[in-house]
Amino acid sequence: MRTINVFLVKEKDEKVTILKKLLDSHSYHVIGIANSYQEALLLYPRFLVDIIITDIMLNGKPDGIAFIENLLFSKEKLCPFIYLTGFENRHLYQRAKLTKPFAILHKPFNEIAMLYTLENVIEKLQTRTDDHLKSYLTSKIDEHSFFIKKKNTLHKVLLKNIIYIEVENRYCNIVTQKEKFVVLISLGKIKEFLDASVFLQIHRKYIINSSAIEQIIPKDNLIILKGNHSVTLGVKYKTILRQLVIIK
Repeated sequence: MRTINVFLVKEKDEKVTILKKLLDSHSYHVIGIANSYQEALLLYPRFLVDIIITDIMLNGKPDGIAFIENLLFSKEKLCPFIYLTGFENRHLYQRAKLTKPFAILHKPFNEIAMLYTLENVIEKLQTRTDDHLKSYLTSKIDEHSFFIKKKNTLHKVLLKNIIYIEVENRYCNIVTQKEKFVVLISLGKIKEFLDASVFLQIHRKYIINSSAIEQIIPKDNLIILKGNHSVTLGVKYKTILRQLVIIK
């Protein structure tokens, strides 16, 4: 097998030198090193990268995750990646997990654990048949449903069972009658799967299933949905109420 090219995204300190020496000594080729989010976005497309190793925190911000999220949404091919973190922040950990890393290693990293993880990545690259970067949301299979990938299972979601969709950063929370799915997809993209006459955008953050509406309280900018869910009605979206049949 040819030499494995590794792209490092780490702040400039002695630890990046230690990691590079470890990789060099075990026949990995460190093809590039970026010390910031902006530099990572600039350098990554220039190289033929096999594996990314990135700190979650860069210059005090979770820019390592942001870098991976950017690649997931761009046209750049994203290779397998490993996160390094010295923080125990549940919110960041959950956000990192949603990007589907091959591993999250805690700092200071153990050399044996790092080498074992890299070998495991290579083994999976050689043997796995599914696409690691396949979108959580598959193409629409008919007019009434689509599949959402959750862990290793594809869940069929009937459009009629969706109550509302909420965008949060780069993710969408799809709330159905039975469960909630967190999907790495933009609100604009998910609208392509929906019937605009049924699913109404009533806020920059929300799309609702009009059949799930139970109450509308205009003075409070509030919509009550099935399952006792409530969402905000954006002021500039109030004209959407004209699409509803209202008997006075």
